[in-house]
Amino acid sequence: MTLTQQIVTIAMVVLGTMLTRFLPFLLFPAGKPTPRYIQYLGKVLPAAVFGMLVIYCLRSVDILGGSHGIPELISIVLVILLHLWKRQMLISIAGGTVCYMLLVQLAF
Repeated sequence: MTLTQQIVTIAMVVLGTMLTRFLPFLLFPAGKPTPRYIQYLGKVLPAAVFGMLVIYCLRSVDILGGSHGIPELISIVLVILLHLWKRQMLISIAGGTVCYMLLVQLAF
């Protein structure tokens, strides 16, 4: 990249970052109530994002070949059990990830 291209790239990254950081405060100031559709999106989007991530992570699991999806299934069960036990999202995600990595590297 030339120096001009580098400067333009950095400027675009800075602009994009500033826009995503400041725009919500400009659109929804502290004194005004948050619109109902934004409140609705705040309630439903987290679950939708996690559902999409689960589908994305499991899209390439081949049940008929290799390990038959056993490491993925064990890790999913562990995530569910950890979440029901501790109710801490980070513990559940970290526990499932560590379990999956150990199973793939050491057992399967």
